[in-house]
Formats: sequence, structure tokens, C-alpha cells
Amino acid sequence: MRVLVVDDQLITRAGLHQLLSEEGHQVVGMLDHPDKVAPAVSTLRPDAVVLDLVMPPDFKDEGVRTALALRRDHARLGILVLSEHAIPECAERLLASGEKGTGYLLKERIMVPYQLSRALTHLAGGGTVMEPELVGDLMRARSRDERLSGLSGSEREVLRLLAEGLTDRGIAERLHVSKNTVSTHVSHVFDKLNLPRSSLENRRVLAILTYLQRDD
Repeated sequence: MRVLVVDDQLITRAGLHQLLSEEGHQVVGMLDHPDKVAPAVSTLRPDAVVLDLVMPPDFKDEGVRTALALRRDHARLGILVLSEHAIPECAERLLASGEKGTGYLLKERIMVPYQLSRALTHLAGGGTVMEPELVGDLMRARSRDERLSGLSGSEREVLRLLAEGLTDRGIAERLHVSKNTVSTHVSHVFDKLNLPRSSLENRRVLAILTYLQRDD
């Protein structure tokens, strides 16, 4: 996979370059400022972009703003924002539009072998990736959506695992059921939440956001 790395810290850029190269990816560029990203993507045509959350000039949420701008112009680009800390508001902004191929992970998460590769492959294929630590934070931060009360226990468990970033196969393995059973539960969740019949991945994102907005 062709990957563009964007981080203002030289050590982090070098570390990501080594990690990606060791896992079989081609690093097509390494940038130190978000202003350089848009022209580089147009020129280098990467499959995915890895962005630091906090960069110049304001050192606040440049990664999120850059990701959202890229998503508007490059619908098929995998975009992963990395952060030192889990910030629910930033993750929610990335996923709020229901766009595909966007993710948010803690930097410590990608130290697990092939975690970064799995995330980028999932994103480049149109999936979404969410930092598990943020799932709990977002669940506590939002008011309850009453539509969730109509879900069965099994359906709520499947939705919870979707929110953790698991695929249907991963959920099936976790719950020790067949993939067809999981697919049936997912379909029932979509129907009971009355989600618009857009693409499958967008419905998954909308279902996850509904779940994250609940308040136990």
C-alpha cells in the first residue's frame, strides 16, 4: 500500500516510515505541516494518509481538519488520525458525516505488530477504525437514544462490538456464533434503528454513532 505520513516530529515520522516499510508498505512521502498535504496527495496519489492530530500552526486539531478536507476531495482515500491522547470530540467529528475510510487511533495502539497495517487496509477498503478507549468515553458523554431500547440483548452486543471496530467475522469469533448469525443481527439493528438505506458501510457508521450517543 502507498502511504503518506504527516507528522511535525522528525522522530515520529522516521518511526512510522520504518514500521510501515517493515510491514510491506511503500511510504511515498513524509510531511511536517498540514498545509503540504493536499498538493502532495494530488501529486503522489497515496492509498492512505497517516496524520498526527496536533500539528502546526496552532497545535490543536489540525489532523482532524486536514482529514475532513481530504475526505471532501478524495472519497476513496484511507485516512487515519493518530493522537497521543483519546479525545472524544475529535473522533466524533471525524465520523459524524458517516463517511467511509476514516479512522482515529492512539499512537500507542500501533505499537502492536501489524495493528497499523490492519487499520490502513480496513480504511483503504472503505471501513472505519475507532480507538477502543474512545468508545467508552463517547458512550458516557452522550444522552441516550431511545431507539436502542428496542434492540435485543444479542443485537446490542453485536452493536457494541461493531463500535469497537470488529468486522462481522471478528464478532462471530468473539461471540462463538456463525458469520451469518452476526449478519442477521446487524441487519435487524439497521432496521430497528430506522437507518437510511445508504451504503452498508455508512449504515454501520450511523449505527455506531447512535450507540455511542447513548448514556447508560
